[in-house]
Amino acid sequence: MAGLRVEDRTAPPLVAAGLTKRYGNFTAVADLELEVPAGSVFGFLGPNGAGKTTSLRMFLGLIRPTAGTVRLFGRDPWREGAAALAPVGGFVETPRFYPHLTAFDNLRLLATLDGLRQPEQLIGELLELVELSHAARQKVGSFSHGMGQRLGIAAALLRRPKLLILDEPTTGLDPAGIRDMRLLIGRLSGEGITVLLSSHQLAEVQEVCSHVAIIRAGRVAFCGALQELQAARRSWRLRTADNGRARQLAELVEGVRVVGEAEGELALAGEEEAVGALTVELGKAGIMIYRLQPHAPSLEELFFALTEADGDGRTPLLVGEGR
Repeated sequence: MAGLRVEDRTAPPLVAAGLTKRYGNFTAVADLELEVPAGSVFGFLGPNGAGKTTSLRMFLGLIRPTAGTVRLFGRDPWREGAAALAPVGGFVETPRFYPHLTAFDNLRLLATLDGLRQPEQLIGELLELVELSHAARQKVGSFSHGMGQRLGIAAALLRRPKLLILDEPTTGLDPAGIRDMRLLIGRLSGEGITVLLSSHQLAEVQEVCSHVAIIRAGRVAFCGALQELQAARRSWRLRTADNGRARQLAELVEGVRVVGEAEGELALAGEEEAVGALTVELGKAGIMIYRLQPHAPSLEELFFALTEADGDGRTPLLVGEGR
């Protein structure tokens, strides 16, 4: 849709610095620091109660931070209100509509409230984009949950946003609905829209997101490019004719650590050169190597490693890290 293509902006779509929200003695979000790069699909992840929804509400100026700042394209949503939110669309939790009105009429009402004139063509294009053209004259009260989620995205796109914030858009969707939502987000990103996506569907996030922020107990555990996180936590899987002796040799090679063993394979951490040196030592010892290959952890592995604490309250180390 040519009408949705956005222009470049020098200021990042969203920056949070020291963002904190307290309710009495309870801290929901603590010193949140993140920057959403322009043009990215940015996954905002964390377990229930981690502070995702509270953060999203502060991003949109719906609640006042206790401390810290939010900037949307350089502007403060709490102090500047509608002016700061003009290039932003989206929804937090479930989008709401008038159930007795049709999809088209709901969007026309929202367009009117937003000051759009003669929005009929745009509404038609948006309903086509979210694959709801067939239901344009259907009352929203009869919509399935997935149809309601897609209509919420259409509503968010009415103002042609440069930043789209979506809170759990795949909740309650069947596998086909999740697939369609993933494809839709990909199309929106292709139109130049930056997408901030909060989701529990880790496999889907891994498919569609270029960057992620993972939060735990209101704090950022990681923020950056997903590929960089996976590369930094890369490990190796080694299967030999004698894993016991291979483990002993690995402990003698500088730069190699054995970080686990499962299903007849050793999990190793180390740079490629160090692992290569281990293979030389295995050859000298006459130990046959059946399998050696790098292992990039999935987003699910990284998520649980960063968000589940040990018994002493510390965040456990990721795959490929020694203790």
